[in-house]
Amino acid sequence: MNELNDISVVIPIYNEQNNIKELYDRLISSISSFTNKFELIFVNDGSRDNSFLELFKLCENDSRVFYINFSRNFGHQVAVSAGLEYCRGKCTVIIDGDLQDPPELIVQLYKKYQGGFDVVYAKRANRAGESFFKKMTSKFFYRILEKITSFNIPLDTGDFRLLDNKVVNALNKMPERNKYLRGQVAWLGFEQTYVLFERQERKHGESGYSYGKMFRLAIDAITSFSDMPLSLVIRLGFMISFISFLVIIYTLFAHFVLKDTVTGWSSLIISSMFIGGIQLFSIGIIGEYISRINRNVQDRPLYIIEKTNLKK
Repeated sequence: MNELNDISVVIPIYNEQNNIKELYDRLISSISSFTNKFELIFVNDGSRDNSFLELFKLCENDSRVFYINFSRNFGHQVAVSAGLEYCRGKCTVIIDGDLQDPPELIVQLYKKYQGGFDVVYAKRANRAGESFFKKMTSKFFYRILEKITSFNIPLDTGDFRLLDNKVVNALNKMPERNKYLRGQVAWLGFEQTYVLFERQERKHGESGYSYGKMFRLAIDAITSFSDMPLSLVIRLGFMISFISFLVIIYTLFAHFVLKDTVTGWSSLIISSMFIGGIQLFSIGIIGEYISRINRNVQDRPLYIIEKTNLKK
């Protein structure tokens, strides 16, 4: 059995050709300051630019660099999951390839890890280069998620973190298709702490996380770790049924006792549209949970690797 490296670094890549060389240089400089036994695993998630060519060049010149090239784009969380399945370090760092998370912070993460912690995550003190709307929606989402889950998911954090090998092994045993890794890590428990940092503005290219993808990730997070939306559907059903029952009683009372027939086309249409909207909303929530069940029952591979220089 091969001896474990001191540390592995998993880097998902999607259209980052202009960032890869600087990222590599800074990672090497940072990690070499405390160990020479490490590996860098780049996961090319179906990039449409020359990212894979840049990764291939690095691998040819440095035996500590490895690549996993997907057959198409499978998504950020899946790319990270693939890297975690192949890493061979006593601990593993997850870091994005856009240089917004500083590689130099790995030194501090590793020091905290040596202090006995199993998970050390990077907590954002500030987020440069992001719109007010994105910051506010993110803050709102994390606060809501904190309220509806039965365990603590750290606020203002991304996937930039260090994980002990036993945490990585536990994550690899979680087979769900809709990945939300920061929630999965929090669910596992273990000894966790954080390091504060200033998140930088993206240097090159555009973020691969559109608002649509962020919304999808938020839905995955909520449906993965909370049944609260289903409870909400039940409560809405009881509330609307109760209100409807009161309206029926009032209508019958007004017609037979007060001799005042209730009329009004507008009120009828408004109430019908309101109840119809609630029904569609409720069906949508239930559909999300059913969709998750369907994806897991299909048991398709989480990703397809076109080529790699790694052995599992």
